Amino acid sequence: MREGPDIARIASLVGDPARANMLNALMGGTALTASELALEAGVSLPTASSHLSKLMEGGLLTLASQGRHRYYGLASAQVAGMIEAIIGVAEAVGPKRVRPGPRDAAMRVARVCYDHLAGEQAVMMLDRLFDRKLLLREDNEIRLSPAGAAHFSALG
Repeated sequence: MREGPDIARIASLVGDPARANMLNALMGGTALTASELALEAGVSLPTASSHLSKLMEGGLLTLASQGRHRYYGLASAQVAGMIEAIIGVAEAVGPKRVRPGPRDAAMRVARVCYDHLAGEQAVMMLDRLFDRKLLLREDNEIRLSPAGAAHFSALG
């Protein structure tokens, strides 16, 4: 056994289709109940509870109680970033799923995904910011250009 982080354990947690669907549902930034996550994953409530326990033990989820309701959310922005990165790799190299995003067509057009804008409108906005040289891509990172800093400062 090698020393260092156990990425296989995390990959196995994320790699299960039901758990992947649950994690993806939480990318909207809203905490959800086990029943809501079971529906998203297409599994029964007892099966969802088992999956949620594994995700909790793996440190990928948080749990908050409000009255008699228990809400699950992503444990951190780092977890959301990991899921976002996996989605990007899956889009680049793998076959596409039949369902092309959220069920609601309006959600495919524009939405908030955890801590950033997402959907077709967000992609067009990002492309336009690159076209106008307000954002620059360097070493696989996006940064604000001097022109972008001036532009956004002028907006207040």
